Amino acid sequence: GTNGGKTKPKFMYIHDVEDSTFKGINIKNTPVQAISVQATNVHLNDFTIDNSDGDDNGGHNTDGFDISESTGVYISGATVKNQDDCIAINSGEVRYPYPTIIPSIHIANNQTQGISFTGGTCSGGHGLSIGSVGGRDDNTVKNVTISDSTVSNSANGVRIKTIYKETGDVSEITYSNIQLTGITDYGIVIEQDYENGSPTGTPSTGIPITDVTVDGVTGTLEDDATQVYILCGDGSCSDWTWSGVDLSGGKTSDKCENVPSGASC
Repeated sequence: GTNGGKTKPKFMYIHDVEDSTFKGINIKNTPVQAISVQATNVHLNDFTIDNSDGDDNGGHNTDGFDISESTGVYISGATVKNQDDCIAINSGEVRYPYPTIIPSIHIANNQTQGISFTGGTCSGGHGLSIGSVGGRDDNTVKNVTISDSTVSNSANGVRIKTIYKETGDVSEITYSNIQLTGITDYGIVIEQDYENGSPTGTPSTGIPITDVTVDGVTGTLEDDATQVYILCGDGSCSDWTWSGVDLSGGKTSDKCENVPSGASC
C-alpha cells in the first residue's frame, strides 16, 4: 500500500481507449489502486480483483476501479475484495450518443451512454463511491447508475463526497437495489465537506449534488455504524428521490444538515 516503503504503481491503466471490451480478467494483490479508467465507450465484464491478503498485510489505497475523464464506462459482474473504494467515480459524463451497444451487456435503466456498475460484489473496502469530486481538470460526474450489487464487511455502503470549497457538478446519480451486510461506518453517506481526504464538518456549496435517486438500499450494519449521514450546504443538494431504504442495526445521526426534500436522515 501507500503507508510507507517504496512508491508503488497503479496496476492497470485503461486510458485513451475507445469502443472496446475487456472481459474475464483476474487480478490478485495489486500494490495500490487496481484499475484506472480514462476511456470512451468501454465495457469491463467479469473482472475479479482479489486484494484480500492485504487485510492482514498492509493493503492501503487499493481501489478497485477509479474512473475519471471518461464517457461511457460500463462495468458488469465485477468482484472486488480490497481495502478502499470498490469503485470511485471522480469525473465523467455523457457527451454524445453511440449508435449501438454490445447486446450481452446490461445497461441499467436502458441507458446506452453514461457510466454504470451493475451486478458487482464488493467486500472489505470503503463501498460504492462517487468522488471525491473537485480539484481536478474535470470535476463533472453525470449520468451514473450503480445497481444490483452487494457490499459486505466494508466501511461504507453507498457514498458521495465532494471537496470543500471546490467547484464542479454531481448530477443524475442512481443507486438501485444495493444490498449491504456488515457495514462498520455508514450505510449511506453523502457529504460536501471533504478537504485533504478528510471531512471538515462544514459543507460548501460549489459542487451541487442534484437529481439523485436512491431506490432499494437494504441490509444490516454493525452496532457502531451510522445508518444515513447527509451533510449538504445551504441549497446545494436538491431533486432527490428516496425510496426503499431499509437498514437495520447501527444508529441514526443527529448531525445531518440541509437534507433535501425527498430524502431522510
